[in-house]
Amino acid sequence: MNFLAHIALSGDRPLVMMGNYTGDFIKGTLTPERTQLWSTDYTLGIRLHRFIDSFTDSHSVVREAKSLLNQKHPKVGGVILDIYFDYFLANHFSDYYKLELAEFVETSYQRIRQHQYLIPNAMLPMVDAMIRHNWLYNYKDVAGIQRSFDGLANRFAFLQTLRGAENELLTNFAAYETAFHAFYPILQQECHFFILENTLP
Repeated sequence: MNFLAHIALSGDRPLVMMGNYTGDFIKGTLTPERTQLWSTDYTLGIRLHRFIDSFTDSHSVVREAKSLLNQKHPKVGGVILDIYFDYFLANHFSDYYKLELAEFVETSYQRIRQHQYLIPNAMLPMVDAMIRHNWLYNYKDVAGIQRSFDGLANRFAFLQTLRGAENELLTNFAAYETAFHAFYPILQQECHFFILENTLP
């Protein structure tokens, strides 16, 4: 899952959302000594991020969709599929959530700005670019995900094969869309239970 899905799967709890949103930039074991200065919800959000990644990578629907990608884009299929799934979520957002995409995105940006003190320094330039260029909303367009692929390829030499990955989406559109709709409701439910089970009464 990419940024839009991670944020959406956090429920209506801003600090859980912030932990989930920043999770890729928080590495290592979450020891009590490390987390004692964080709020319970922020720590839960980081754990939720890791749960989402693990559950997604191990699910049979996702593995099958990745197998299509690995033929043309070996080793980066997971990265590509994460962005494809944000594309489908953006285009079908009202099928899964009460808010319209534009309202949800603006609320998310407001929360990110409000809690900017929780964002790791290494992540701040990317967050600034995300808000200025409205990445979360623009995932709904093929041009938007193309910019995501190109941006990753520009930043990381080992991700050069992401260039042009949007073309594979168009080639096998129905297969990836079917995979998204088969998997996302399952992930929604699992995240809901994860948050409930890990919230103190």
